Amino acid sequence: MPKADHAATLPLVRPVAFFDLDGTLIDRQSAVHDAVTSLCRSRALFPEAEQWLRAALADRATADDFAQLRESFGLEVSAADLWQEYVGLMAAAVTCRTEILEGLARLRADAWTIGVVTNGAGDIQRAKLAGTGLADLVDGVAASGDLDIRKPDRRLFELGAIRCGVNLAAGGWMVGDNPTGDIDGGHQAGLRTIWLRGHPWPDGLPAAHHVVDDVTDAITLLLNETE
Repeated sequence: MPKADHAATLPLVRPVAFFDLDGTLIDRQSAVHDAVTSLCRSRALFPEAEQWLRAALADRATADDFAQLRESFGLEVSAADLWQEYVGLMAAAVTCRTEILEGLARLRADAWTIGVVTNGAGDIQRAKLAGTGLADLVDGVAASGDLDIRKPDRRLFELGAIRCGVNLAAGGWMVGDNPTGDIDGGHQAGLRTIWLRGHPWPDGLPAAHHVVDDVTDAITLLLNETE
């Protein structure tokens, strides 16, 4: 009696790629500029308040920033209303280049699991994903606000894996522009890494497996992994 071909019955393991959001898949800075401009006009904020808000949101935005804005400038509108308005304006302002969306669609067609691991409040990060159409192309999202931890904490990558329905121990890739959060964090999570050149590289940080100038180049590298 011939032996069964057990290898033929083993389930296929889909390759996994996690992506950073801001500065990797989307251009956050231009969207922040437009959203803040719209918010300040709609609320008739003084130039001093607008200047303060732009500085406060330069790197990231949370609901606490708007509570402080309200308190510092004596605004009558609630902090919650300001935050929700800003989230909606960001979702409307942010864009994702067509070639990035097409590249992620190709990865999905090539049986890749795609996750987003991002620092930021969960509601605004998910609003950006929905507003750009990226939400339809990813299998799971882990935002730092979900656990009140930030990359490079391994736990955020573990949450991303859980939400994508994969095992982080099986490995995969992390793609991002931040050397510490994305690349060192990816290394700590046991992932191979692709760095989008931009931020200064800190001394003593282990090198990324690949360095590219654009996320579309990273997607091409990943596609070549499965050819």
